[in-house]
Amino acid sequence: MKISYNWLKWYVPEVPEPNRLADLFTYHVCEVESVTKLDDGDHIFDLGILPNRAHDLLSHHGVARELAGLLNITYKDPTPMYKVPASTSTKLQVEIDSQSCRRYSARIVRNVKIGPSPEWVVKHLESIGQRSINNIVDATNIVMYDCGQPCHAFDLKKLESEKIIIRNAKEGEELKVVGREGITAKLKDTDLVITDGSKNLALGGVKGGLDSGISDTTTDIVLEVANFDPVAVRKTARRLGLLSDSAKRFENDLSPTLCDFGMLELSGMILEILPDAVFEDVVDVYENKPEQRTVEFSTSYINKVLGVEITESDISNILMWYGYNYKEEGGVYTIFVPALRLDLTSKEDMAEEIGRVHGYDKVVPQLPKINFIPKVNEQYEKISQARNILVNAGYREVMTYAFTEKGDVEVLASASDKNFMRTNLSDGIKKSYEINKLNAPYLALDEIKIFEIGTVFSKNGEEVHVAFANKKEIKEVPLEKFEESFPQVLGSPVQTQALGRPDHSENLSSNFSNSTQEFSEVFKIWSQYPFITRDIAVWVPEGTEPETLAEIYKEFGTELMQGEPKLVDTFTKNGKTSYAFRLIFQSFDRTLTDEEINAIMSKITEKIANMGFEVR
Repeated sequence: MKISYNWLKWYVPEVPEPNRLADLFTYHVCEVESVTKLDDGDHIFDLGILPNRAHDLLSHHGVARELAGLLNITYKDPTPMYKVPASTSTKLQVEIDSQSCRRYSARIVRNVKIGPSPEWVVKHLESIGQRSINNIVDATNIVMYDCGQPCHAFDLKKLESEKIIIRNAKEGEELKVVGREGITAKLKDTDLVITDGSKNLALGGVKGGLDSGISDTTTDIVLEVANFDPVAVRKTARRLGLLSDSAKRFENDLSPTLCDFGMLELSGMILEILPDAVFEDVVDVYENKPEQRTVEFSTSYINKVLGVEITESDISNILMWYGYNYKEEGGVYTIFVPALRLDLTSKEDMAEEIGRVHGYDKVVPQLPKINFIPKVNEQYEKISQARNILVNAGYREVMTYAFTEKGDVEVLASASDKNFMRTNLSDGIKKSYEINKLNAPYLALDEIKIFEIGTVFSKNGEEVHVAFANKKEIKEVPLEKFEESFPQVLGSPVQTQALGRPDHSENLSSNFSNSTQEFSEVFKIWSQYPFITRDIAVWVPEGTEPETLAEIYKEFGTELMQGEPKLVDTFTKNGKTSYAFRLIFQSFDRTLTDEEINAIMSKITEKIANMGFEVR
């Protein structure tokens, strides 16, 4: 929402300078996305109003009221500024035939003359990025950006009768909308339309119709100031891609009480621009008026929620600055919520409201001390113990699919080979073992040892199992039996470190810091870039140890060589021994090229030749 600083000063003459105002918005109201200084000295604030305050802050009035309450400065009520035009009796009728229309005010204005708007109107609109169209349309836009109430005007002569009917559209109805010339909107029965009984005039709360809009020849108009259901407006606007400023305000909800001021301001502006205009009486259909809302809270509750000591005097001052009508008795407040503040519905909302105005910067951050020992999850403890045992035995954990081609428990709408839940872990871990075994040489591993702890599903229910695989076997046991039998299951005694249980009564931040430091000392992040392998076989005199070659590879392999050179083949013939090594190269910041690795291998080959060895 773009807000003009000069426009704000109409309502809060004591408003601070623009540079200070930006900080006030940021720390107490909303994010300031940008501040632009115009050539005439005005400053435009682009405010990131969130949905919880869009009902009252998407307007200059709303922002002005907020600043007045926040700073305890005078808010100049604009209501007395507008002259109430003399009116004559009217034949206009309004009929609401949809629950999506909560209020509809309308009046006929005759003897209007369409033309350019006064300079101040054009200037105000252009300051917030809007273009001037004509005096009537501009008046409706000024009202929307000023007080937040969307308005609309129809050309009376384009209506079939002096009757307005608000109803849901019939499936398949059409409407040519303003701003989308040549495009006809196809309507659904969830859309709300404004009609004259014969044809559609507008989409309620979204867009006016092209065939009922104001033109240069218009002399009589119908003013619309209404309130529509936010869900209905949003559905229509989003489905048809008509994301108007009007729809933006309605979809975030507006109080129906705002229509009173909207009609007063719109009529007053037209009277000021067109003094000879003739106004007829307002027709206002407003049946389900909201009841007065109240919220009750105590000083002790506010302090408990915010974690700061705010006195009753401070709370009373905040409520007084914002103009709240309230009662206080023994530290308990009863707030009569203003109709326009739809966001205040509970004591939690009032705690947020008071904390925001008081300043969250005054709340001293303090980490709560946890002095209790939570209930231990026995199954999680057993899983942790099993995982610890297997990791210390040299196994690495894997996760396999829980969905399989066959099983006891069928799932709905899945892939053809994954229609059932698994009945064991062994099938999945077997596949995982075979895949990882192929990559063992590239991972510098002599043996692949993997395990999985997971749930299996049978006709009798769910059960957690432990499965592990090595070059000798694949075994699977229920979790409940693993801990008591793991030496026999693994085939040999395993040295495990005691897990213990963490002392939850200690400060969490201290525990986290210590565990992070310990973890960082043993963990080394893996590279995200691919590796390159090179196999090199060398003839050496019989009796030469393979470590002689391994040292050469490590010396000339540079930091790009990962892990130790791996001896993959050896044989002796005619007094010579052949050692074949596999070297793995990988970078942590780039993808290696053959040229880089070839250069390294050339230096290794040169060194080997200088030592009298022969590369095969």
